[in-house]
Amino acid sequence: MFKLSLVLVFLTAFSGIDANPVKYHNPSCSGNMSATDVDLVHLAMNVEFIEAEFFLKASTGKGLDAFNATLAKGGPPPFGAKKANLDPITNRIIEEFGYQEIGHLRAIADMTGGIPRPLLNLTRENFAMFMDRAVGRRSNPRFDPYANSLNYLLASYYIPYVGLTGYVGAIPYLVYFNIKRLVAGLLGVESGQDGVIRTLLYERQYEKVEEYGGVTVAELTNEISNLRNELGMCGIKDEGLCVPLWLGAENRTTSNILSADPYSLSYDRTPQEILRVMYGTGNERRPGGFWPCGANGRIARMFLDERYHGN
Repeated sequence: MFKLSLVLVFLTAFSGIDANPVKYHNPSCSGNMSATDVDLVHLAMNVEFIEAEFFLKASTGKGLDAFNATLAKGGPPPFGAKKANLDPITNRIIEEFGYQEIGHLRAIADMTGGIPRPLLNLTRENFAMFMDRAVGRRSNPRFDPYANSLNYLLASYYIPYVGLTGYVGAIPYLVYFNIKRLVAGLLGVESGQDGVIRTLLYERQYEKVEEYGGVTVAELTNEISNLRNELGMCGIKDEGLCVPLWLGAENRTTSNILSADPYSLSYDRTPQEILRVMYGTGNERRPGGFWPCGANGRIARMFLDERYHGN
């Protein structure tokens, strides 16, 4: 039965059935939901698992389990991640990020008990699907996040920022001091990681991305951000590296190394938006993308239960 389940997961992951988001009527954009502080942190932990595996495997060739197998709490092993062909500086930065993610997972587990790691799809095919949808055409050759430093940074652009906005969205609904302090600490480092990734990409903003012909790095980041906005379905929560003047800080610059609202404050996302974006389906009730069997924790499973009960 276990082997059959894995086969079904792989078929789902590579079949392209999530190539177009399936949307349902009246998507919620409110973060006010029946959830405890622990529930909100556990939802974020799903993203932390992705970051830990993606950063560690790409920089060291070893995944989270090689460093601390207890943090997975019996969850299935991820599939698809591998050592990336990174230049020495990028490799060192990503390796540090990976170790930071181990710390994040330990902090969440120590304070809240944690959740089992969900099944993670970190295959090049999964990343190529997201990139192709962002650009609107199939990459040629196929986009491979592990092929070189530029591709890896573009793939990384998709992940930490989503976690960052999730933490910003959770903070107003937190009750307990210890959880607030935990989330503030997590948010600080997640913001730093996103800022570094965006800065490294900004330095290469005019370079062409081979897999997409004449598309530049800056243009591709704009398209990725547009895709995340589309999937989240709650307006502009995401901006690329170069924006129109009316979106720049104080309407005085088109550079956008840090994505922020008209007051230069971080955008927020609700749990529903996080799931829609990371599933790649535009629907918190329909798994796919990075979590082919769904995310874990009470919030994510609640939406899956609603789906399966036909609500």
